[in-house]
Amino acid sequence: MWSAPTAGLCVSDRVATTAVICLGNRFVPGDDVGCRVFDHLAGAPLPADVEVIDGGLCGLDLLFLVEGKRRVVFADAVAGMAQPGAIVVLSRTEVADYAARYGHGAGLPYLLRLLPQVCRAPLPEIALVGAEGEVDAGILRNLAERCMEIAIHGMP
Repeated sequence: MWSAPTAGLCVSDRVATTAVICLGNRFVPGDDVGCRVFDHLAGAPLPADVEVIDGGLCGLDLLFLVEGKRRVVFADAVAGMAQPGAIVVLSRTEVADYAARYGHGAGLPYLLRLLPQVCRAPLPEIALVGAEGEVDAGILRNLAERCMEIAIHGMP
């Protein structure tokens, strides 16, 4: 069954200007990295203008969560970009460059390539923070910290 993403945690009554959107499938080992980041951050204190969202496998349905934000950080697993255990940070355009023709597996690269055509300007600053390979508790903690660092301060 397909459903819209659910807001995982918003610690403010105000509309958050920044979102950390955690992607993946918690039932598939290796594709559950974003879900595990969500679980980690859901128990942490967050700045009032940052919300953490379990984006699951929502694909293009994520567009409505991106539009109107100042900054969006996606947390996900990556493959073939670095050595196992490494944390990778890519900009919106770097991720969009991976988009091929639209298809079931187009995922985040297609979403980010489509974004300038379907969302009103200004577009948010967008980063993908991903972990390569198997993710233990230490890598997960570092990944979650990096997501929050970029959510609060932006891309380096």
